[in-house]
Amino acid sequence: MLTEKAIQLARQIGYDLVEISANANPPVCRVLDFGKYMYEQSKKTKESKSTTSKIKEVKFRVKIGEHDYMTKLRHAEAFLSKGNKVKLTLTFRGREMEHKELGFENVDRAINDLSQIGVADAPARLAGRNVSAMVSPLPVNKRKIRWNDPDDIEKVSSPKDSEDNHEDDEYDEDEEHEGEDEEHEDEERNEK
Repeated sequence: MLTEKAIQLARQIGYDLVEISANANPPVCRVLDFGKYMYEQSKKTKESKSTTSKIKEVKFRVKIGEHDYMTKLRHAEAFLSKGNKVKLTLTFRGREMEHKELGFENVDRAINDLSQIGVADAPARLAGRNVSAMVSPLPVNKRKIRWNDPDDIEKVSSPKDSEDNHEDDEYDEDEEHEGEDEEHEDEERNEK
């Protein structure tokens, strides 16, 4: 069909003539509403951008209690179930650096406990005074919630999770207990 004839046909219908493939021989064109076409294209790009995941961080200590460990594990599982990546960080303080293997054991234990909902991107590694590992969520159909009640995860979605301007969120309960660890260390020194 001639170009002039195609443009005339598109105007009669009230649409635009849009070139789809310029490299083809002859070029491929369609008669469509260009404004609607651009709107649909922008919706597709927005959908592809919204699938990017946020990074959440859960911090551990070497001498973490079992209850604290389980609480942090539940938080990490909730983050993974919502499709977020989780950074597991274990921080050494003072002489704890002498026993790096304990830190790696704790992080590896957390990775194993989260294995039904996420997979580690790489093995845990030491960077300065921190041992860290990144855990990515499994595909939705392969995720199995083990430590949380599935209904609680769906009900509890904080407004912070729905905002797009928070790239890295951090969860750390150890700040509440930091003074206690120092008191215990002082007591141990006094006993010696």
